[in-house]
Amino acid sequence: DKEKGLGNKKINIGENVIELIDNFSNGDARIALNILEMIDMIKAKDEYEITAEDVISVVQKKTFLYDKDGEEHYNLISALHKSLRDSDPDGALYWFARMIVSGEDPLYIARRLIRFASEDIGNADPQALVVAISAKEAYDFIGSPEGELALAQTVLYLATAPKSNAIYTAYNEALKDAQNLKDEPVPLHLRNPVTPLMASFGYGKGYKYAHNFKNNIVKQEHLPEKLKDKNYYNPTENGFEKQIRERLLKWKKELD
Repeated sequence: DKEKGLGNKKINIGENVIELIDNFSNGDARIALNILEMIDMIKAKDEYEITAEDVISVVQKKTFLYDKDGEEHYNLISALHKSLRDSDPDGALYWFARMIVSGEDPLYIARRLIRFASEDIGNADPQALVVAISAKEAYDFIGSPEGELALAQTVLYLATAPKSNAIYTAYNEALKDAQNLKDEPVPLHLRNPVTPLMASFGYGKGYKYAHNFKNNIVKQEHLPEKLKDKNYYNPTENGFEKQIRERLLKWKKELD
């Protein structure tokens, strides 16, 4: 690229050196380009030769040898996740940029951002999940490098959104009960009597249709007998969850 890259320079590079770069970058064009650009910065000339020694010297700097299954991969994603959770937009943006520069697959980052939106924000800002999924779709549509900006936008949105892990906690608790009590029968009043025989067995008997009651809410048990009155979801007072919490408390008072 003569405008943004090294196209205007006279660079001599042998096939063996190209093969060496390819081996170090594991076929990742971004890492290969990082290696070449770092060598160019060190050479600081318009005409030079790239040797195997130049490549080895540069790749010994861990930044460019980003093993997607290695420790640095997990260190960086951990730093990004914790910066997001701690609501630090600057830290989150830096670690996101570090992952991009290191050659991480942007779609991997997008998947982690989508997970974060549900796990650490949830209903405190339901729009966070929409933003994260939209960024993934935007990257799918336009690719790198332009699509990375949509991911950066999402990083900043998630970092500055109100936080809650209430959904994550509730789901894990429900999952544990579902695994431990997976043979618990569905209460008869919640079953659908699709045949007269089923109706004769009590399917659907006593079921209260919510739309026939004031404010479209009704008091009836929706859990198996062994989990009667169990509470999973406890909305926080952060963001939109505060409204959910207030609504649930209001309904409880109306039904008591």
